[in-house]
Amino acid sequence: MHLKTMIATISLLAASASHTLAAGLKVTFEAADKGGTLRTENASCIAASGKAVPGSNRSPAISWSKGPATTRSYALLMTDPDVPVDLSLLNQDGVEIAKNLPRMTFTHWILADIPAGVTQLAEGVDGDGMPKGGLPLARTAHGRRGQNGFAAFLKDGPHGGYMGACPPWNDLRIHRYRVTVYAFDIEQLTLPDVFSQADLMAAAKGHVVSSGATELTYTINAKATK
Repeated sequence: MHLKTMIATISLLAASASHTLAAGLKVTFEAADKGGTLRTENASCIAASGKAVPGSNRSPAISWSKGPATTRSYALLMTDPDVPVDLSLLNQDGVEIAKNLPRMTFTHWILADIPAGVTQLAEGVDGDGMPKGGLPLARTAHGRRGQNGFAAFLKDGPHGGYMGACPPWNDLRIHRYRVTVYAFDIEQLTLPDVFSQADLMAAAKGHVVSSGATELTYTINAKATK
């Protein structure tokens, strides 16, 4: 192969790879309320008399575009990056949580080892209601359940499956609920029996071939703003 031809070929391959990476996966909430808001059916608490009561906690319908040819499995994460670091402020009478206070990310849903042929999840498939302790940390037809963040707070069970939005009723910031889908080049990640978001991301290193994300917002405080 002539040098010019080789350079042209390498440039074309590089451009193609760059385009594939930039395009990523298109992730979609199949249903949302006006203004890009998470539906109350998908929340674990709803507003009532200025505070909160339990909601339906039904896992939302999610879909994503097919990954590249090297895709062997997917994983899904749903997180809230707007949880106040100072948990002592949550849901306290006479206290308002200012928008600019330090925030941390909280995990609401983890599924790993989603088969490569699965690119959508029906509403309620990984949670419908709030069983004590959440759902078992089991391998299902739509993926292997990881442990959501409520396990660290409630300490009453494995807390697998979906746990929906429940922002503090006294928070002045509208919370974002972000779903990220990763495509991997292996069918199963090497994970412990009980795994967290940190475990998933550690196991994913070197195996991500594409990813994409989308988000909705939710609040139960009528005074909250973005």
